Amino acid sequence: MPVGTSAFHPLGEAQSRSDLVVEAIKAAILSGRLKPGEMLVERRLAEELGVSKTPVREALIVLTRAGLLEMSRNRGAAVRQLSFTEVRHIYEQRALLEPWAVRSAIGAPQRRFDEAAAALRDADKRGGEGHRAEQALANRRFHRLMYQTCENNFVTRALDGLQDLTALATTGVIWENWPTWEEDSREHWAIYKAAESGDSDLTAQLMREHIEKPIQLLRAREAQQS
Repeated sequence: MPVGTSAFHPLGEAQSRSDLVVEAIKAAILSGRLKPGEMLVERRLAEELGVSKTPVREALIVLTRAGLLEMSRNRGAAVRQLSFTEVRHIYEQRALLEPWAVRSAIGAPQRRFDEAAAALRDADKRGGEGHRAEQALANRRFHRLMYQTCENNFVTRALDGLQDLTALATTGVIWENWPTWEEDSREHWAIYKAAESGDSDLTAQLMREHIEKPIQLLRAREAQQS
């Protein structure tokens, strides 16, 4: 990040709770304003967000547990740098949960597929160079809108955490090595159309194939490095 610039806007007196600090730091990470490996200093974060160090310290603990930060005794907190193996593990867990969750969501009375289409249009608008973080976040919204009406809240909460890690992995690992954003867009639209038509089997199949493609790429890269 350029010297003298800030990734944050002050939260103000009424917004000094640790959960709001968590959301502010998470937004900075997932938007790319904070880069993988970048150190987070409690004092500086507190000054930039306009809060005391206590909610910042609590937020850093929460985000470390969520997997977005890495904490070391000597260096403090840093934005997590995901390895190829860690990214594969994220996608493997999604492959187990997300197709089932999307299939379940298709039968829900409050399904959000129109909003999912809006997220895809937003992702397509942000497809140019320099906007990959915004495109990854729009893709994250699409995936969440596809499964969020699943009736199993344990699954949706697990997937929400995985989507945060996926957004970090997409810009920092996947798209850095394999520029698949146009192919991802085509696959997303196919998933949306299958869901909108009410074909739960096809939707689950397409979602599984979409998630499993990066797994194969990551395995091949891991084999090259071994």
